[in-house]
Formats: sequence, C-alpha cells, structure tokens
Amino acid sequence: MLTPAIATLLIALLAVILFVTEWLSVDLIAMLLVVALVVSGVISPQEGLAGFSNEATLTVAFMFVLSAALLKTGALQQVAGRMAARFRRQPKRALLFMIVVVALCSAFINNTPVVAVFIPVVNRIAATAKIKASKLLIPLSFASIFGGLCTLIGTSTNILVSGIALDHGGTGFSMFTLAPIGLVLLVVGATYLTYFGSRLLPDRDGDDSLAEKFALHDYLAEIVILDHPDLAGKRIMDSPLVRELDMDIIEVRREDQAFVLPPGDFRLVVGDTLKVRCDRKKILNLKDWVRLVDNSGSVRVMGTGLERDNSSLIEMVVTPDSEFIGKNLREVDFRRSYRAVPLAIRHREETMHEKLYNLPLTPGDVILAEVKSHYLHELQRIEQQQDSPFILLSSDAITDFNRGRFYFVSGLILSVIALATSGLLPISIAALLGVCVLVLGRTVTMSEAYESIDWKIIFLLAGALSLGRAMSNSGLDADIATLLTGSIYAWGPFALVAGLYLATNLLTEMMSNNATAALLAPVALACAEQVGIDPMPLLVTVAIAASASFMTPVGYQTNAMVYSAGRYRFLDFTRVGAPLSLIFWLVTTLAVPFFFGMY
Repeated sequence: MLTPAIATLLIALLAVILFVTEWLSVDLIAMLLVVALVVSGVISPQEGLAGFSNEATLTVAFMFVLSAALLKTGALQQVAGRMAARFRRQPKRALLFMIVVVALCSAFINNTPVVAVFIPVVNRIAATAKIKASKLLIPLSFASIFGGLCTLIGTSTNILVSGIALDHGGTGFSMFTLAPIGLVLLVVGATYLTYFGSRLLPDRDGDDSLAEKFALHDYLAEIVILDHPDLAGKRIMDSPLVRELDMDIIEVRREDQAFVLPPGDFRLVVGDTLKVRCDRKKILNLKDWVRLVDNSGSVRVMGTGLERDNSSLIEMVVTPDSEFIGKNLREVDFRRSYRAVPLAIRHREETMHEKLYNLPLTPGDVILAEVKSHYLHELQRIEQQQDSPFILLSSDAITDFNRGRFYFVSGLILSVIALATSGLLPISIAALLGVCVLVLGRTVTMSEAYESIDWKIIFLLAGALSLGRAMSNSGLDADIATLLTGSIYAWGPFALVAGLYLATNLLTEMMSNNATAALLAPVALACAEQVGIDPMPLLVTVAIAASASFMTPVGYQTNAMVYSAGRYRFLDFTRVGAPLSLIFWLVTTLAVPFFFGMY
C-alpha cells in the first residue's frame, strides 16, 4: 500500500505532466487534483473544498472586479495612446517609460488585461514610429511581470503563496512585503531591456500586406460558376464547394452587384464570380464545375484586393482565458457569431491555411479573418469586455475616458490598499468592501462583476491550495526540504535562497506559475522550520521565482499573448530571457538575505 507521501508525490508528478503538456485545461487539472487527493485519503473532503473559501482565492476574485472597473474607465487606453509621440522622438527613453508605466499598472491590476490593452497600441506605435513591433512586445510582457512582483495584489501567485503561509499557521504577505525586492528587480529589469536586451530582440522586416504576412497567395482565388447541376442553383450551404472542399466564400459578384460574406442560404447561379479561400490542389480538381478567372490554370492571387469599402481584414489574438481555447472555429461558430471568414491562423511559428475549422486553438494564436466593415465596431466592443476571447491587433481603443469615474475607482482601489496595509481590515474583506461600493455606486453591475472574474484562475487556485495542504499532511514537503537543507544550507542562507529560486524558476518555465508556487511554497515553509529561520524570505523567493518566467513563451500567460502577435520564434524568448533570468536569480539571491536579515 502506498504511503501518503508517495501517493502525493505520484499525484503531483502526474499533475506536472498534465500542466506541461497542456492536454487538459489548467482548471480541470486542478479539479482532478482535488478529487485524486481526496480519494487517496491524503486530504479530507473538507480540506479538498477549503480552497474555494480560502482568503487567497476570494481576494483574487474580488481583485478581478476592481481591475475590470478601472479598465472600464478608459484610463489605461488614455495613457497608452499618448506614447506614440515619445517613440518618434526618443525611442530608448520611450521604451523605458513604457516599461515603467506598464509595470506600475500591473502592480495593482491583473497583468493579462494590461497587456491586452497595450498590444494594439504597441502595434500602432511601431507603425507610426517606424519601429518593428518585435522590438516592443517582449518588453511589454516582461514589464507586466516586473510590476506583478512589487505588491501582494500584483499577481495571483503572490496571493496564493501568502494564502498557503496562512493556511499553515504562518504569517502571510502584507501589501508591500515584496516591494523592496520587486522594486530592485524592476530597476534592474528595465535597465537591461532598454539598453542591453533590446539588442537581442529580433528586428524582422514587416510584410507589405496582411496577404503577404500570412502567405495567402496560394489559398485565395477567383472562380466563375459554370452550368453544372451540383453548383448552379444550389444554396451555398448545400454546395459541394463548402460541404466537401472546406472552402469559404468571401464574396459573390453578379453583374454589377457584390455580396460580401454571403449567408448560407444564398443561391449561386451560372456566371457568378466567387472570391474564395481554399486549398489550391482541391480547387484545381474543380475544372469541370468552375473556371478560374485567369486562364493559366493557376490560382489567382488576391493580395490586398481583399480590403474593400464594405469589408476589412482583421487580426485576432486568442487571449489566455479565451473561450476559444481547446476548441476549433466550428465549435465556436466563428463565422456566424463574429460575421467573419477565417483566412489563416498563425500558431506560434507556423501559419496554417488548411483545415482551419478543425484546428484546436491555443493562447496566443492569431486568426486572420475578413469581416464586414459595419460589424467591426461590434468586434471592438466585444474586445473591450473583461472576458473578451480575443484582442484585435489593429484596433483603436474605443473606450472613452471617463474622468469622474476614473477618480472614483482609483480612489476606491487606493482605499482598499490603505485599509489592507494599515491592518484595519484583511485584504480579502477590504477588496470585498470595494466591490460592494462599486456596485452600489453603479460603476459595475452584479452581472458585470461575475463576468469579470476569471473563473479558470479561481479553480486553479483552489486546487493548488489543496495540493499545498496534501504536501503538509503527507510530510512530502518535509522530505523535499530535507534534501534541500541537507545539501545546500551548509553553504549558508545565500545558497538556500539560490537553490530554492532555481528549482522554482526552472519549473515555472514549463507549467503554470500558480501550480509551481503551490508545489514549492510548502517546501519553503518546511525548509525554514528545519533550519530554524523565519519562513518569510523563502516564501518571497518562491513568489518571485514563480512569476519571473522569461525564457519561454509558454511559461507565463502574457508571454503567450505576445508570442504570435510579435511573430516571434521560441528561441527569441530564450535569447532575451535567459540573461534576464540569470540576473534576476543573482539579484534575488543577494537581495533577499539582505532585506530580510538572513545573515
């Protein structure tokens, strides 16, 4: 029979594999983790469900609502929109300014919506200032990580580590426990990115058009319907062009009329000229049914001819918490729901043109689509919602800046921070009070409050807290701590901090930062108990290392967002992020013992 420690280790290893491979969504993995730990008897059912009522979980939920309210004021778009002129005049100073502004916002607002707001702005800045977007998007993502390291509410990882400490009877983080280390790392990171890291960023030339950018030339064609009974007189939904050949009809021209993105019940007639997205080999097999517009037998390149007065090309980035993730375009009913025809999907380093409706979507994927121009405003409205499934790369911010509402919401957030910092109220109760005031003040409705919460993160946190409890119950945390302290602590506190940081950071590059923190925070507590020191510096080390993910595009959600948007390659993150990770490791190893008196 398995001991509790072995059972916990096996379950944790299986969870790590699932997190790394992304076979299942992180929230489902967390729930399966809870079930497995309860069924194995490592934790009780009450302990398994306690994560949902934990102060850390509730605080994160309430902070999502406060962040959404601040975004709703339009303040972030206002700040971001004023940066373009700076980049034209003094690009290096402007880059430093952008990093500081993004970090400041991310210290008090969830990182993902901050980066989502700034990505379209950065793309416009790059176009107007004649700077490659690839020079700005990685710094944007990294800056949001810098800011998250400075405060308790900067990222859910910090709140999780604090919650695990409280759950084990220890002392959690105050609002600014992380600030001394976080600010040092912010200065170091901003300096590195501005003056050194920028030289390592790719400087790839952009394409002349979106058609070239997505290599559409072999996939867009003009065909003319001939007098064939399987096509002429048939509705589009009944046509073999659509049903059998995986073809999208973008436009139908009939004499002097043009029908853009025709509906499924539109009937084709002899002589109709169709603009279609298709597989080149398949369309050449239709020679008995259709005629290609040019007589060479090759597929005609449409190029920028797609962009007409009544339609537009758009690029849609799939967000980390999108409802699209794990589904294909058919399952999300893409064409009918968003009035758009998909033309290509850029999946990390590969651009896909075929079987677009069958490709499972992942965070950071970029969908190139043609949409009716009159519906573009509706897509921009959807984009501005807290739970938007996508970001429009080329869209302008459309949220008007409401100065009065901004002062109200920002004052309220400052009040929450003051109440928590002074100790008058726990951070969870202060945040809950803030949410209540927002609703009573009619800044957000209860419906908007529920929608603004990222429930995937909430379920992940609840499962992670259960894992922390299981490691403590089974003694696995103490066993791992013995390995660390026995071989490392003999070299002193610097070695212990360095080893703990390195183990946490390498793991977080491969899987969820919250899951990593849940695994290592109990170990940090056990290490402190075994060597008889205050656990706070070790918990701070875990919190920082779990979020400081720079070497891969999959280690942190904002990295995944900019990956495809900036047309990066995997090694671009390693080239820029590896030196930064090494610097953060060294700085944290020296700074934590200094600030927390571990000598």
